Amino acid sequence: MILERKASGGLIKDNGWAIGGPKIVAIGGGTGLSTLLRGLKAYTSNITAIVTVADDGGGSGILRNDLGILPPGDIRNCILALANTEPIMESLMQYRFKEGSLRGQSFGNLFIAALNDICGSFDNAIREISNVLAVTGRVVPVTLEDITLFAELDDGTIIKGESQIPIRQISSNKKIKRVYLEPAECEAMPEALKAIKEADAVIIGPGSLYTSIIPNFMVKGVAKAAHEAAAMKIYICNMMTQQGETLGYDLSDHINAINEHAGHDIIEYAIVNSGRIPEDSALRYMDEYAKPVEIDWDNIAAKGIKVVGDDFVRIDKGYVRHDYNALSRCIFKLINQEQKDSIF
Repeated sequence: MILERKASGGLIKDNGWAIGGPKIVAIGGGTGLSTLLRGLKAYTSNITAIVTVADDGGGSGILRNDLGILPPGDIRNCILALANTEPIMESLMQYRFKEGSLRGQSFGNLFIAALNDICGSFDNAIREISNVLAVTGRVVPVTLEDITLFAELDDGTIIKGESQIPIRQISSNKKIKRVYLEPAECEAMPEALKAIKEADAVIIGPGSLYTSIIPNFMVKGVAKAAHEAAAMKIYICNMMTQQGETLGYDLSDHINAINEHAGHDIIEYAIVNSGRIPEDSALRYMDEYAKPVEIDWDNIAAKGIKVVGDDFVRIDKGYVRHDYNALSRCIFKLINQEQKDSIF
């Protein structure tokens, strides 16, 4: 339901969308983006996932250091989310070795690394694995350059590396003032900028604010393209604040951080959870001082942002996640309702 105003009506079938459904660009990284993509593909085949490549931890970080390739982990998860393949293939791509020098490494990461060598470039490797797995839409790294994410805290401390930012933020207990990339003038993938320009809707999040979402807007051209695009710009807010990044943040704090880093007021709509978090799950998050993100209505109203809410709560191994089916239904109901309003 739209919390700021009421809206009704189902999906509009004859609404002038391109064959295959509306053109959707989803920007982010981590589990948030891949979770969203699983739901989106049921409504449209015109999906472009723009994925951050700042990850330097885990198996992706090892391959990045050893082979000099871009981190494949988030890319792999997004490809699998959009894939139309047998369950055994997904299990294979997500398999992690349990012993030896490959312990903890994902087979899918190694597959992408091998294709990178065979195909001669990371973007060609992604295209080939997407073909093999019959991916709906496209998965595009935001840049092909080797980037490093930095964070500056309120006290001036500089943290180097995506994986180190939440760890050192927790230990210092200082808020993140800003994040930035080196090299600062890294170029965006042309496919990413073209997709944003032609999109019917640009969806930002859900995901870690400073390490999965904002780094995309630090890449040259992305923020400008999003600002100038005629598309609806929709932010999907995390359901819980996140230790190491956003403790104490309201909805407007999340939006302000994105807009300030982008240098433009990008977001027009915010999708939030209005469902109840089970008590046992909420208690688990209290150990990390995290809580549901609150909507500070006065600040949001002052920005002219429309807030859309529904029950998106899904519990996965004790953690609060978005129900991607409910989330996608809400997104496409909003898109079609706004299209209907613009027609009439």
